[in-house]
Amino acid sequence: MSVEYKDYYKVLGVDRKASAEEIQKAYKSLARKTHPDLNPDDPSAEDRFKEIGEAYEVIGNPENRKRYDSLGAAWKHGQRFEPPPGWQGAGRDGWRYASTNAEGFEGFGGMSDFFRSLFGGGFGGFGQQGGGRAEAFGKGFRSGFGQPFTQAGADVEAEFEVSIEDLYHGATKTLSYQSNGQTRTMNVRLPKGAREGTVIRLSGQGEEGMGGAPSGDLRLKLKVAPHALYALNGHDLNFKLRLAPWEAALGATVEVPTLDGQVNLNVPAGVQSGQRLRLAEKGLPQKSGRGDLFAEVQIVVPKQASDAERALWEKLAAASHFKARG
Repeated sequence: MSVEYKDYYKVLGVDRKASAEEIQKAYKSLARKTHPDLNPDDPSAEDRFKEIGEAYEVIGNPENRKRYDSLGAAWKHGQRFEPPPGWQGAGRDGWRYASTNAEGFEGFGGMSDFFRSLFGGGFGGFGQQGGGRAEAFGKGFRSGFGQPFTQAGADVEAEFEVSIEDLYHGATKTLSYQSNGQTRTMNVRLPKGAREGTVIRLSGQGEEGMGGAPSGDLRLKLKVAPHALYALNGHDLNFKLRLAPWEAALGATVEVPTLDGQVNLNVPAGVQSGQRLRLAEKGLPQKSGRGDLFAEVQIVVPKQASDAERALWEKLAAASHFKARG
């Protein structure tokens, strides 16, 4: 029997090389848009919804997709098509779809002739009893026509910028964001031990559910703003400590800024550029204790020396046996 060829990839709007995740994502999006319960004034919604479900049943199922792809990509949507000889008898169980609800689509005219010519069976995905594909819509979805359409709201993910001081003090920040066309404002408390990448989950603050289903959650991923003094490494802080050559050579006591205020740091004689000096428990709070502050030594010299300074440098160079190379 000659039937009209259906390009199921075209129906879902995906490439023939699309991954299973891409196919499922396209299917979910289209099915939500075309569900008859959401489009009561559109007489074509049922047919479109059924066509989308049929396409997903074929290319969303690895075995069915492999079978369908064996027809080749030369066929065009709408061409007359006749299955190759022996098609129905080939493969496991004749490649018939093992439906737990074979009458799933009968209330809407059944599957297309093209589907039946390839797979020869009913379709258990969406029917009056609510079939095996309902889970594809996510928690809270009910697919049966005549039943209320419910769908849990999607989670919303966003970056939330904070400062190192915010993490240190455990501040409560005010957040304003757009959701469902409305501006929402709420207070967000930063938990103890929060760090770059920490996710704060706010239950019920995501997209609103449909048909009485619960709203999704708002997931805030913390992003720490650049700081004028510190670089962040987990709960540790890194600080560039600039020393004059004589301070590095002779040792010195220098002031270092911390989140608690200025502290004195004893620099040992002979410290090297790039060496890190640890100030314990001067970093960010953790669940237990605090991180550390590391002062990384940078030895700096004057860009311009006075005559007196130059004379002293020359005197030092003549008296010293130190060799920086070799």
